[in-house]
Amino acid sequence: MTVNATQIHATCISIDGIGLILRGPSGSGKSDLALRLMERSAQLIADDRVDLTCVDGVLIGRAPDRLSGLLEVRGIGIIEVPYGSSVRVWGLIDLVNRTEIERLLDTRTEVLCGIDLPCFLIDPSASSAEAKVRLVSGLVSGSIMRTDD
Repeated sequence: MTVNATQIHATCISIDGIGLILRGPSGSGKSDLALRLMERSAQLIADDRVDLTCVDGVLIGRAPDRLSGLLEVRGIGIIEVPYGSSVRVWGLIDLVNRTEIERLLDTRTEVLCGIDLPCFLIDPSASSAEAKVRLVSGLVSGSIMRTDD
């Protein structure tokens, strides 16, 4: 059994068992987007910090023990929420300003813990942000396909 591990500044959610990393600088909207997704049945795995472990080619995300079940809600505080203990991570979403996103992006990947992950750019302030995260979940799981692939 081969194990690699690291911790990143990000938020991890699960949509129907498909783990996604929401990554961006402090104040970029990671927790806010996670909260909006949680209102529509996504499950929080980790907020602010994500422990990533690769075991035999599978990337697993979980919260550091002291942050389990905690979500920072700007303007309200840190609250306890229902959460999942861990999830297999299938994709990475970088939260960026709309101006940084091209209309039709080439498929991108990034290596985390030795695993190539598909990487997507989403503007978290867009009204369609939650829908786009759900599309990413379908793309990485193979339940939907891009027509240009």
